[in-house]
Amino acid sequence: MFVPWWRNGIRVGLKNQWDFFPCGFDSHPRHQSQKGDNMIATELKTGTIFKENEVPYLVLKYTHTKVARSGANVKVKAKSLLNGSVIEKSYNGTTKLEEADIFRKSAQYLYKEGGYIFMDPDTFEQFTIPEDILGESAQFLREGESVQVLYFEDAPISVELPISMLFEVTYTEPGFKGNTVSNVYKDATVDNGAVVKVPSFINIGEKVKIDTRTGEYISRA
Repeated sequence: MFVPWWRNGIRVGLKNQWDFFPCGFDSHPRHQSQKGDNMIATELKTGTIFKENEVPYLVLKYTHTKVARSGANVKVKAKSLLNGSVIEKSYNGTTKLEEADIFRKSAQYLYKEGGYIFMDPDTFEQFTIPEDILGESAQFLREGESVQVLYFEDAPISVELPISMLFEVTYTEPGFKGNTVSNVYKDATVDNGAVVKVPSFINIGEKVKIDTRTGEYISRA
């Protein structure tokens, strides 16, 4: 049964969208929220989501500089959660900003068919998120695994995966025997169909750890 997926979210307090990652999903509340309130620029930090010109931005990098006469100066590198573009901005320390009205809900990814099909683990109802909404964040989805669906003003805008995931290499060009050079990379297809760059010594059947935020190889499993 297909239902409007945004009706199933339950808001609870959460300010930092990365809080649930280090310990995994199971150690955190299933429904998580960052609700829109005013704050000043000096309250920004890496992982905070704020809204500007009706667009939600995720802070990737934050620099706070104190200037004797003019007060604090805040510089941020932030990513739009609507289209993935990255901007760099500077704010006076007292500039007022608005926290984005964000909430999350756990869902299980099932398969792709005219979009990405997910299932609510509580009600077992299935819903679809269009491919153009998820964009690049969908490349590491794996059937049967749990993800966090991110909503902005009751509309889904992204899917959050664990920071790193293990994948098995299903195809890559053979490595040279005894080659352990780690700065020479080649393409590899992993078990969910994604193509990533791995060191030349990685072979078919090996498991690799991938950073899902950047698609970069981290290590052998």
